[in-house]
This record gives sequence, C-alpha cells and structure tokens, in this order.
Amino acid sequence: MCGISGWVSFDRDLTQHRADLDAMTLTMACRGPDAEGAWLDRHAALGHRRLSIIDLEGGTQPMSVRTDDGEVTLTYSGEVYNFTELRGELVRRGHRFRTRSDTEVVLHGYLEWGEAVAERLNGMYAFAIWDARVERLVLIRDRMGVKPLYYYATEDGVLFGSEPKAILAHPLAERAVDLAGLRELVSFTHTPGAAVWCGMRELLPGGVATVDRGGLREHRYWTLPTRVHTDDRQTTVDTVRALLEDIVDRQLVSDVPRCTLLSGGLDSSAITALAAARLGKDVRSFAVDFVGREEDFVPDELRGTADGPYALDVAAHVGSQHRTVVLDHTAMADPEIRRAVITARDSPFSFGNIDASLYLLFRAIREHSTVALSGESADEVFGGYRWFHQPEVQAAATFPWMAVFVSGAKAQASDRFNADITAALDLPAYVRERYAEGVAEVERADGESDHELRMRVMCHLHLTRFVRMLLERKDRISMAVGLEVRVPFCDHRLVEYVYNTPWSMKTFDGREKSLLRAATADLLPQSVLDRTKSPYPATLSPQYAASLLEQSRELLATDDPVFELVDRDRLERITRQDPGTMSLDVRNGMDRVLDLSAWLDIYRPELRLS
Repeated sequence: MCGISGWVSFDRDLTQHRADLDAMTLTMACRGPDAEGAWLDRHAALGHRRLSIIDLEGGTQPMSVRTDDGEVTLTYSGEVYNFTELRGELVRRGHRFRTRSDTEVVLHGYLEWGEAVAERLNGMYAFAIWDARVERLVLIRDRMGVKPLYYYATEDGVLFGSEPKAILAHPLAERAVDLAGLRELVSFTHTPGAAVWCGMRELLPGGVATVDRGGLREHRYWTLPTRVHTDDRQTTVDTVRALLEDIVDRQLVSDVPRCTLLSGGLDSSAITALAAARLGKDVRSFAVDFVGREEDFVPDELRGTADGPYALDVAAHVGSQHRTVVLDHTAMADPEIRRAVITARDSPFSFGNIDASLYLLFRAIREHSTVALSGESADEVFGGYRWFHQPEVQAAATFPWMAVFVSGAKAQASDRFNADITAALDLPAYVRERYAEGVAEVERADGESDHELRMRVMCHLHLTRFVRMLLERKDRISMAVGLEVRVPFCDHRLVEYVYNTPWSMKTFDGREKSLLRAATADLLPQSVLDRTKSPYPATLSPQYAASLLEQSRELLATDDPVFELVDRDRLERITRQDPGTMSLDVRNGMDRVLDLSAWLDIYRPELRLS
C-alpha cells in the first residue's frame, strides 16, 4: 500500500519543478513510510511513497520500462491479487520480469493491453501511468473504489494524488471550499466523483481518466451490472463459500506480518475463520474494547450485545493468536488524536470517537502487523443492516440510512452550522437530487417484481454510496499509521454475484445475511451464528463527554473562526449539561464542532459561501 502523486503540464519543463513534486509526495509520508521515489520528464512528474508488502527489495517506484518507441512509467498504490496468473500470461506473451512485485505486472499489463489492463485486475488499486510514447497520462482506480485517487485539472494539464492534501500542497491548487463542498461534507450521501475542494474531483470507482494535449477525459470500465440469477439456493450458498475461500487465500499473500480484525460479529468472524483454515495457528486477530465497557455495557437499539465475549469465542474456536486493544476515554478525547484523524481524512466529517478509536486501534495493530483483513462491507453486500428489513425504510423515498438516523436532512447541518448557513445549504433539496440520481442508475432485471426491484435499489445505493464513506474512512485512518487494511467482501466477483441474487434468497432463513451465515456455518461457533448485527463500538463513557465539555468551554473562550459558521449560543447551552445524562446526539454535536474547528485550523480553507 502506498501513496502516489503527480503533475502533468504541457507548457512547462517539469524537470525544473522537483521541489513542487516533493512537497506533494511528502504529505503522504505516512502512507509509505518505507521508501520514497520521484521520476521527472519534461511534461510529467510522478511521485511515490512506499509501504513495502510484496517483494520488499524489488518493488521500488516509480517504475519504468523502455520500449522501442519510448519510456512508460508507473506510480502505483494497492494490491493486485491475481498478479501471479497475469504474470504467467504475460511471460507466455514474451514479457520479461526483473522483480516479483505486482507493480511490475501492472506495468507490463499496460504495455500488453493498454487501458484495458484494468478489466483484467482483481484487487484494490489506484495508479497513474505516463506513456511518453504518446505523451499521455492514464489514471485508473479499482472497481469498488477501495483505494482513493483525486485529480485537479489545470490550464495545461492535471495534478493528482492519493489524497486531497497532496494536491493542495501544490501552488496551482486553490485551497477553497464552497457551498457545494459543504453540502457534500455534511449530507451523508457521498456523491460519486465529488471531492469537497473547489476544482478537485475524485476519480470514479471503476474509472479511467486520460490526459493529453487534447484535454482530460474520463470513462468507466466497470459499473455494478444487473443480471438474472439462475442458481438455486444451495448452489448460491456453495458459490459464495467458494468465492470467499478463493478471495481470502489471495488476500493473505504478503511478505510482511498479517492479521485479521475480529469484532465477534458474523463478518469479521467469517474472515478470521477462513484465514485460520489456511494459516492454522499462525493467524493473528485483534479486537477493540474500552476501559470498563464490559461492566458498564447497557444494551440499546443499535448494540444489543458487547463484542468482547464473542471475539474471544471465535479466537478460541479457530485457535487464533488474539489480542484485545483496550482504550480509555483520555486517549480518545485527546485533541492531538482529533487533529491526527482530521488530517488523515482531509475533512471535518468524522464519526466522533469511533474515528478516534479506530485510529488508536490501527496504531496499536501496526506495532505487530503491516497487513490486516477486515470484515467491512459485508453488510452492504449481503444486506446486513437492520434498516434493510424495516418496511417503513424500504418504502422511504430517501437514502435508507437517512430514513433511520435523520429526521429530515436539515438535521445533518444544524448541529454543525448556524441558521444562515444551514438555510443556504438547503440540504433537503440536495439530498433529494442525489437520491434521484442514485435510483436512476439502477437497471431492472428481466421479470423482477416491484419489491425485488426496490431491494435492488437499496442494495445499489449502499454499494455505490454508503460503502464509499466507510471505505474512505478505513483507508485514510489505516494509512495514517502505515497499516494496509484489505477488504475481502469488496472483491468485485462476490459483489456482482450477491448483488444479483434475489432478496428473497438473501433472507431465506428470515434473518439478515442468510447467505453469508449459511456459507460459513461450519467454521463458526454457534454463539456467533446466533448473534444479531452490532455496529462498530462507541464509548458511552461520561468521562469522554466531560472531556468534550471542557474542550468546548475552552473553545468558547476564544475568537475561533469556527464561530463564523456555528452557533456560539447553542454550544454554550450544551456546555451547561450534565455529562452523565447527555444524549448521544448532543455529544456528537460537540464532537462535530470540535472537528470543524480543528479542520479550519489545519487546512485554513477559503470559504466561498455566497
């Protein structure tokens, strides 16, 4: 896993601009702590930060190949899990390799197939190729958008990077956010292609962008396909199992220590069990918990059970080397941790203490492993969220997750911004437009009933919007500490297959994730098979709320620029509350104000709000 950056300019000699490229690349040192590289030609400059995973000695980047017609150079981030097969095919076609790395396979794949190499790749990746033979830049991103890639068009070319901060480090990029960017920050929609910052775009998942003297063009080599599912139930369960076994086997390939993230839920337990089936006693697993949580845990609507006992059940069942990382409220409320998370994400949009605890968990894991397999995205693939199964949500004319958590999209802004900005954002209208766009992307299968179509729409929205928010969070926070987190449930073969499985088959036993449970039932303890969905844990500690109150009072005593955006009086009223009786919504509101203050201080954006 790595960070990439670059600049193409057809009116400049970029060999004289090494300092600009280095400044871009340096912003992502955490993504690649093991090595750095730069390659400059007259009209192209490519940068790279490397986290060494496969072929530790031979995978140096940027990587070039000289042909009779000119040089082709690659800067690459991610993992291609079928590189061994592709390498064999390329050798049979006459290619010769100097390394064991998947990077070199991707580069030779481009030489053989051009942009169409993307269609042959299985993995998570984002890369840029400068083809000096035709003076063209090619940007390619994986199908599900697991790996990030952003670009910023200039008058004579383009800037690009794995993260916005790389582009913002360049003097040609405006560090500005307008109302459209703010809407995207707080609407909880994750519009494909939107990047918050003025002039910046996120390359679409499954997307290809090319830049030459004729300009910039973007197209997609993959979108979620609609097909008629013809397999019976048992064949479907068997196919899911076979796919999962193949996916986990591929994603365990690594030349550095690996582990799994184990919460004790069905998803992470399935991945851990499949990894153990291959690695035996060598599999490592990690869980997160909070000081006093087991004693103080109180079931609520979202979390009916604590994770700890279930994670231990799975670890004992499969024989993993298990460790629980226990966090306290002091670390999670630390302003420096908040700043680290905001810097990692380039955005004040966070999940409060959940993001902080994820950062601290990943930092602890990185002391032992460099690669971790996660159960993330199974809920989007298999229909695991409770709201999938609620008739009132199924019937709601909005994003399903909003129908559950938000009484009107306006609430997404009102605990962050003052009344004037909330009105200017007009989030209800924005959400309606984005929702209509998402629904319009869905293709109905032949013979599909109205109810099955509606469930297809819900699945599509989750796989193209909701999961993108989670994958972005996972990538940025894990890479901020140099940890590569792989997501087996995002393998496009599994996503396509399950997406086209009828909803009636996805819920054949009357429960959520029926197919996943059936496909892995022989691997897991009964306690996990019987457990209902429980989301990533959050601390409910009154001490955490008290820390937020103290920080909010300190903020109120200043002339912080955040008060040009948020309602000072509202925050002052909150600080009079008792932390022991404070609601989660109110506490989250404080977290968001503190996040926004940190973001304004770190990034100093120009706000264009008129």
